Amino acid sequence: MLDTALLGVLLTAIAIGYGLGYRQATRRRQQHPSSAPTSQVLSRDYFVGLNYLLNEQPDEAINTFINVLAVNSDTVDTHIALGKLFRARGEADKAVSIHQNLLARPELPQHTNEQIQLELARDFMALGVHDRAQRLLNTLLENSTDDNHRYAAKQLLIDLLEREKAWRDALEVIQPILKQRPAMRRPAAHWLCELALEEISEASRALAKRHLKKALQLDENCVRATLLLADLEMDNGHYGRAIERLDCIVHQETTHIPTMLPALKRAYLRQDDEAGYEAHLFRLLEQAPYTSIIIALGELVHQRDGVDKAITLVGERLRAVPSLGGLDYLIDLYIESQRQSGKEAPDTRLLLLKHHTDALLLNRTRHRCQRCGLASDALQWQCPSCRYWGTIKPIIGVEGE
Repeated sequence: MLDTALLGVLLTAIAIGYGLGYRQATRRRQQHPSSAPTSQVLSRDYFVGLNYLLNEQPDEAINTFINVLAVNSDTVDTHIALGKLFRARGEADKAVSIHQNLLARPELPQHTNEQIQLELARDFMALGVHDRAQRLLNTLLENSTDDNHRYAAKQLLIDLLEREKAWRDALEVIQPILKQRPAMRRPAAHWLCELALEEISEASRALAKRHLKKALQLDENCVRATLLLADLEMDNGHYGRAIERLDCIVHQETTHIPTMLPALKRAYLRQDDEAGYEAHLFRLLEQAPYTSIIIALGELVHQRDGVDKAITLVGERLRAVPSLGGLDYLIDLYIESQRQSGKEAPDTRLLLLKHHTDALLLNRTRHRCQRCGLASDALQWQCPSCRYWGTIKPIIGVEGE
């Protein structure tokens, strides 16, 4: 079925082109009364294109209209719109042909020419020809006097550099517009985190630390930077500082408490402070009664005081905040308790419950993008769907994190 938007644009092209052709033909007849009525030829071409449309042959229809529609200041927007539609349909190569054909017209004004260059850069990016897109955008930034075009070119260049993982170049481009676009501070903070990871891999930890501190200056709620700084503190044996860093996450983004729990456990246990770890977990539980915190406490009590104490603790906590994940863990504790008590086999009713909770939890979604809704098993700092940074977070709810 033909795209409704495409049909609308093409019919507009028909109307514009036919009107222009009719006007031009009228002028020619007035100037040369003996000349042939060219509007008849133009009309015939458009009816051929319309026939293609009605027979759901959009490619043939588009080619017909492009060939017959003269390029001038009145029709250039129609050509640009057709190019956009080709790109949206995944046929960026055809969009390139249309936009390059427009650029070959020297009579077009500079403002229009720059608009076409922006569209051509988008075409090249859609094709993955990033070097040609980058040259076009750099030329626009150097030569354009239109603030809107310069800003659009800068936005496209930032997007291109991000795709290329050219973090330093992207930061250089974005720096002058951070005041006007505060929303760009978050992606810039994550680019600094990416640079920090590169420095860590090259054993330049001091430089990595500077990148991460700058990331927090740009975005004080950047959980990723806080986690990486805590890891660096632990690598240097500063476990108390690491714990202080991790404790900031509670105020930065509460839903990321489950994300930082493994690092918190590592920091406390490396300095042999099990009591401090337990007290910290209880404090977190008062601030955010999450299943992951209850399970962390249950594991700690289980190892130290035995399975029955863990059952008591977890059971009491789940009464206040029940969850499927917590119930599954509690059933595991009950099964282990029965085995330790000398039973040859656990109660079949417990095993049946365990089977059901396992089945329900098997395909659960652990993380979700807060912007586009993408489900993800693992935490990703940039959403692969909408490409926004820091929008994927652990799911908090009745299933448990």
